[in-house]
Amino acid sequence: MKKILILLFAIGIISFIQIAGAISTENEYGNVKAWFNGQEATVKGVKLKIGEPADVMVTVTSNISGNVYVKLTNPLVTEPYEVIEGPSIGKRIDNIGVSPGWSKTFSWKIKPNGAWTNGNGPINIFVEFSKIKTDKKIEFTIADPYILDEHYPGSSPAQTTGAAQSSPTGTSSEPQQAPFLEAAGAIAAMLGVWMWKRGNKA
Repeated sequence: MKKILILLFAIGIISFIQIAGAISTENEYGNVKAWFNGQEATVKGVKLKIGEPADVMVTVTSNISGNVYVKLTNPLVTEPYEVIEGPSIGKRIDNIGVSPGWSKTFSWKIKPNGAWTNGNGPINIFVEFSKIKTDKKIEFTIADPYILDEHYPGSSPAQTTGAAQSSPTGTSSEPQQAPFLEAAGAIAAMLGVWMWKRGNKA
């Protein structure tokens, strides 16, 4: 019984990682394309210094008549970026009453603010296509920059204050694992415990 549980546990982890790692940039309601510093998403292997500017661009196309909601998001509790140009991170941009074929490009200029260093700061895009009684969502990571604990030439060290300058406890100089992999592992662990308890009751 234990061997079966271990096998199922391993299969669960692999399945969740594969599902979480798959990026969907379109569905029947519309599609989303994104770029980070001119490179098409998802961009990996990027390193940014505190105060170093970066350009984010997102083009959304709707296949439906309805509303389209767009926002740039960050999964971390600490906000690692300052917006130089464009809507605030987490602020929803409402596009009401669009028609099939509607398309719009959104752009941001951002820079690391020094509140999070020596770790990855994912930049995600969230888009919801909505019509009467139904909606479809698209969400993926545009880029996952590793934020260095050093200042970009021309930026001011005064941008960081107090505890915000120090890196999070337990972080190393190596890039952190993507947040969705951590979530997948947690879900798989809960699945294993549930199956083990169910086996003991049988």
